[in-house]
Amino acid sequence: MSTAREEILRTAMELSESDRLLLATELMDTVSDDSSGWSIDDPDLLQELQTRMNDGRPAVSWNDVKAQLDADLQA
Repeated sequence: MSTAREEILRTAMELSESDRLLLATELMDTVSDDSSGWSIDDPDLLQELQTRMNDGRPAVSWNDVKAQLDADLQA
């Protein structure tokens, strides 16, 4: 990950959960529709995001997710 993205991510992680969700939505709106297959207008995606935001489980840090992804890629 580039230094600029790392800094943006660190700063974004200091935002409240609702602000991070809003930021993610705004970022997704800047990506062309055919590149990810996701649309923030998709009711199923919105429901999934809402469910995850309200499930009461603690958030998983990006470092933990990245470490697991790296481990999976090397396996």
